[in-house]
Amino acid sequence: MMTPIDYKRELETASKGMIMIHDHVLLIKLLVRMIVRKARLRHAGMILYEPSRDAYVLEISRGEAGARIPERFIRFEREHPLIRIFYEREFKYLINNRNALVFDDINHLIWRESILGSDNGSRELLHKVGDLMPKLNSIACVPAFYRHQLLAILLLGEKQDGSTLEQDALDFFAALASDVAMAIRNAQLFEGLKREADRSRNLFVQTTIALGSAIEAKDSYTHGHTERVTGYAMMIARHMAAQGDFHVPEKFFENLYIASILHDIGKIGIPELILTKKAALTEDEYALMKTHPVRGAEILASVTDFDGCVAGVRHHHECFDGSGYPDKLKGGDIPMISIIISVADTFDAMTTDRPYRKGVSREQAVEEIRRCMNAKYHPAPAAAIIELFQKGKI
Repeated sequence: MMTPIDYKRELETASKGMIMIHDHVLLIKLLVRMIVRKARLRHAGMILYEPSRDAYVLEISRGEAGARIPERFIRFEREHPLIRIFYEREFKYLINNRNALVFDDINHLIWRESILGSDNGSRELLHKVGDLMPKLNSIACVPAFYRHQLLAILLLGEKQDGSTLEQDALDFFAALASDVAMAIRNAQLFEGLKREADRSRNLFVQTTIALGSAIEAKDSYTHGHTERVTGYAMMIARHMAAQGDFHVPEKFFENLYIASILHDIGKIGIPELILTKKAALTEDEYALMKTHPVRGAEILASVTDFDGCVAGVRHHHECFDGSGYPDKLKGGDIPMISIIISVADTFDAMTTDRPYRKGVSREQAVEEIRRCMNAKYHPAPAAAIIELFQKGKI
């Protein structure tokens, strides 16, 4: 003899699980699978409202192969009898007593409507839904409302042992459907917020790229420098991560990408005469040039979205042995983003022609980085760019 189902406990368990899932399709898949298993049904399915199409689609179907309906095979418009019987207020009284539309009740409901002399079209609607339910292999349909909006319809197939669905089971499914509607609405809101965040993030990245272009517009001799440094930095970081050289925190690559684009943003505050000077800089001019990491960090510090990038910009001229600037940080005190940008920046600077000197070959640049490992450059990103060069990837 099968153990009776503790519907109250199952409802509490399912409700707790819903809070943790923001993907409403995944949520429904898990719930329908749970319903089939726990209630011992031959199949169950869920019709979901799709706002973009203003229609209802059989999104999920689980259970025995011969009983379940192909997913997304059926679409119902608002005018469809199965939708109207739940959606239109004048027909909601038909399911009030059971919290569901049960196939075995339909003939009785039609007879009752005839006795009462109802002329609102309920009998015709019931006839059409009664014809449809066997085609959906469903013995009961349970609506899921958020406020007055019909968000879903739970389709329940026959029980595996052929027994009927008792009222306590229907009450459980009705309560579950109510929680499902709330969860779907919450998931849809979460997805909407995520889309807005993604849209804002795309705008933010585009603004970042525009800022990077502003730097290059001021210094024509470094045209393409920002793009190349960003490309090298991302390759170095991915190689280091693949080698297991460091743990990649959340959003690390996004912050590295943005910091790489903006690593020289502070040069906006440096006079063009210094930036484009064809001779070596004087001591005073070099001192002014060395202020650009701090200027850059100050520019970005006032913008919340740049929080993860400020340190990378400020410290990309620090050296592993503490001889760099602006803060003479040493070894592990230098942020990971900064040490990666430092190697990428140096490699591009050495291999690019400048007003005051010709660039060197990539072989020479890599050899110089190798020579200065553990002194000027952190060994991990230095080793990474050497290996990338040896493999012909840069």
